[in-house]
Amino acid sequence: MEMVSKMVSEKPLVIFSETSCCISYTIKSLFNDFGINPTVYELDQIPRGRDIEQALSRLGCNPSIPAVFIGGEFVGGANEVMSLHLKRSLKPMLKRAGAMWV
Repeated sequence: MEMVSKMVSEKPLVIFSETSCCISYTIKSLFNDFGINPTVYELDQIPRGRDIEQALSRLGCNPSIPAVFIGGEFVGGANEVMSLHLKRSLKPMLKRAGAMWV
């Protein structure tokens, strides 16, 4: 958990993903469409990826990927991100975190 906390505290938008996950791809594409380049950790390609995935599960992310952190805070997975987007709450959250400037 400490390792995850350190990873997410360093950047305004962090996504934990897997390269083969189509839902993760969709979430990454959403942020890219906003003009944001999130910090993405592909758990199937980094050392200790499985340990990180287990820590994400303990944080309450089920399924554990994608897991989105904005401003160092756990937002949730795809359902939560899309819900925030539909409520028009996602962009203001990204602006407050410094991930988006417009």
